[in-house]
Amino acid sequence: MSGTGKAERTGDDRSTTGPPGRGERLADWADGRLGLHAMAKANMRKIFPDHWSFMFGEICLYSFLILILTGVYLTLFFEPSASEVVYHGPYEPLQGVQMTRAFESTVDISTEVRGGLLIRQIHHWAALVFVAAMLVHMMRVFFTGAFRKPRELNWVFGWTLLFLGLITGLTGYSLPDDLLSGTGIRFAQGAILSIPVVGTYVSFFLFGGEFPGTDIIPRLFAVHVLLLPGIMLGLVVAHLILVFYHKHTQFAGPGRTERNVVGAPFVPVYIAKAGGFFFLVFGVLAVMGAVATINPVWAIGPYRADLVGTGAQPDWYLGFSEGLIRVMPSWEISALGHTLQLGVFIPFTLFPLILAAIGAYPFIEAWITGDRREHHIADRPRNAPVRTGLGVAWLSLYGVLLIGGGNDLWATHLHLSINAITWFVRIGFFVVPVVAFYVTHRICLGLQRRDREKALHGLESGLIKRLPNGEYIEVHTPLTPAQAHKLTAHEQPQALDLGPRVDSNGVERTFRRSQLLRARLSRALYGPGRQVPKATAEEHRALHSGPGDGAGHD
Repeated sequence: MSGTGKAERTGDDRSTTGPPGRGERLADWADGRLGLHAMAKANMRKIFPDHWSFMFGEICLYSFLILILTGVYLTLFFEPSASEVVYHGPYEPLQGVQMTRAFESTVDISTEVRGGLLIRQIHHWAALVFVAAMLVHMMRVFFTGAFRKPRELNWVFGWTLLFLGLITGLTGYSLPDDLLSGTGIRFAQGAILSIPVVGTYVSFFLFGGEFPGTDIIPRLFAVHVLLLPGIMLGLVVAHLILVFYHKHTQFAGPGRTERNVVGAPFVPVYIAKAGGFFFLVFGVLAVMGAVATINPVWAIGPYRADLVGTGAQPDWYLGFSEGLIRVMPSWEISALGHTLQLGVFIPFTLFPLILAAIGAYPFIEAWITGDRREHHIADRPRNAPVRTGLGVAWLSLYGVLLIGGGNDLWATHLHLSINAITWFVRIGFFVVPVVAFYVTHRICLGLQRRDREKALHGLESGLIKRLPNGEYIEVHTPLTPAQAHKLTAHEQPQALDLGPRVDSNGVERTFRRSQLLRARLSRALYGPGRQVPKATAEEHRALHSGPGDGAGHD
């Protein structure tokens, strides 16, 4: 009867509204072949957790889209050619100056193309925001443990996007062939030449002969506008698919478990918020491009191999790579008629090794803990003190190397000795990350102790009460169940114990080196002194079961 009634109602509706329109027929045709209605019905109402820190990932996505849009516009006017021309445009200070066609077209975009300078600056600011947002987003994932199973692959995708973003930025700001970008290309060529045996061949292959040659700009252009954006776009799509499938991690709270999600539906809540946030990001970048000048190539001038501008710095995200080389002692080894420039080769090798360590961390932690479970509840950074300390140590190392990458600017602006800055960076490279780790670890332990006290005794009310025996105590307000759950819901893994070296029969047990290494690393992560035991329900009952403790005080 229900099916008949439905058919009758459908017939009545059709008789009232008439035959289906062209759009409805097209939708029915597409749905019959693609199954879009069923797929949309199953996924559009999918629930996602919500937290303000998720916006960092959205900023990455929106700035990437803005990069593509503005990049397409700039491609219409930029000419990636290293052929020599003499400038005769409207910018008087450059009249009669010899330059490459790439630099001339960049100046033309900035001075003659309607809206060209605005789009150039939006594009450059979007690139800086894109890399910054990726770094902050990955740090949020790192500090909360959101890289654990089943999201390890998404971490690798994000790490690859960050690495490609650095390379894309390098190829992008090298295209105008101004004095600043040309110095950067020369710097990269010197690092390539330091590679033993094959460095010269790699340099000749990239530059098509001696530096600078005429091939590097067209090659950088193809890499910048086709190869790298295509790979990144594919990774972004794969990343978003996995985010949609796994959903974001959620912080501990009432009703939130590893098997459910508490949040808002994808449609209409997330779609509406995403649309508004996209235009907000676009608007902020447009304002930045309109009021804050960046990379004024007309003032810097064209690149000449015999000139190096004072204060020539890469964009901030590559500053640590240059800092490594600037502060490295000029060591070299000469043997068999060949010279190995250790002062360049060692920093050039450390740059990818540091990034590789970040990409491999989720798999290293999973191997140490032996944890194969899925995790959908995010950690509070304080509840993983060693991991948080490692993250802060890495950020402090980056900050120290960034100072080294701009040692000349620090020296000139603050009237300091450049040698003193260089030695500070050399010493700080080893000392600052250790100090940052120790301080961060101690802060996390202090916050854990405070959480433990809150869970056991409640919140301080500021009220002093006098007992009948004359004793003064401070009244504590009991925590709500939600507050108590937040402070005690986290897990505290224990260090791996391999057992005694000698078994019950007096036979010495043998362990593989990997087992011994894993046990040592496990003790370093979760051994004694690495975390404060969280409050338990038994401790709370024992503390408040005595006479006179029903009022919520100590």
